[in-house]
Amino acid sequence: MKEQTYILENCNSFEPVHIFECGQCFRWNKEENGSYSGVFKNNVLNVKKEDNKIIFKGICEGDIEEVCRDYFDLDRDYEEIKLKLSKIDNYLKESIKYGSGIRILNQDLWETIISFIISANNNIPRIKGIIDRISKKYGNKIEYSGREYYTFPDMESLGKASVEDLRALGLGFRDKRIYETTKMFLEKKITLEELESEIDTEALKEKLLTLSGVGEKVADCIMLFSLKKFNVFPIDVWVRRVMNDLYIKEEDENKVSKKLIQNLAKEKYKDLAGLAQQYLFYWKREA
Repeated sequence: MKEQTYILENCNSFEPVHIFECGQCFRWNKEENGSYSGVFKNNVLNVKKEDNKIIFKGICEGDIEEVCRDYFDLDRDYEEIKLKLSKIDNYLKESIKYGSGIRILNQDLWETIISFIISANNNIPRIKGIIDRISKKYGNKIEYSGREYYTFPDMESLGKASVEDLRALGLGFRDKRIYETTKMFLEKKITLEELESEIDTEALKEKLLTLSGVGEKVADCIMLFSLKKFNVFPIDVWVRRVMNDLYIKEEDENKVSKKLIQNLAKEKYKDLAGLAQQYLFYWKREA
């Protein structure tokens, strides 16, 4: 594969730091010059913002512009989405200003499932370290710009790992869950195709919840970050905190039920709840 470059001009809703640091992905790392380098599928890219231009450079399977348009969701009008959400209330308007360059990536479903099982009760540096070790052990090596990168392993490659092999990579209690979920896919108890073709969000969630290591929050993250279900609202400690601080006002935030938050999000944000969640999450965690 030869190096390609694609330059995106005048993009108001694209800020690399907002996209790569909002908790949706784990394989992008910041460089000394402020750009980000990452690997997804069989592509290695560097993404840099200069003035109002986004410069994508790297090696891709296929045409770089097509790859970027798909992965970075460039054909969706985020300006229109932000305008719509900003009208809901001033809190959301403020959070959108803070994370105005967030875009939801079109991530590979298999990688997203495994990555978010790993993310349960974990912190981002540790999640990234585990995924890197899994990729080095079971993925394919790609050399680009004097560095080695590794693809995320497909299910057949990951299926070669025993529980002990996974434990040795530092997965902790998640080793068994990754092993069991991989086996479920390999034995065709569930398929990526049936998940991708399921239109109904609740039916899709029920299917995801049958996977080992997938609870409510992980299922919502998979649906939002890979399957483009913008009507879901993943709840973690930051989201519970921001929703309580802004709307619910319970003295002890731990007493606030997820059901209450879900109902509130559905009522306020409707079919854009997942995007509202990203703006609120990023604002609360970073600001």
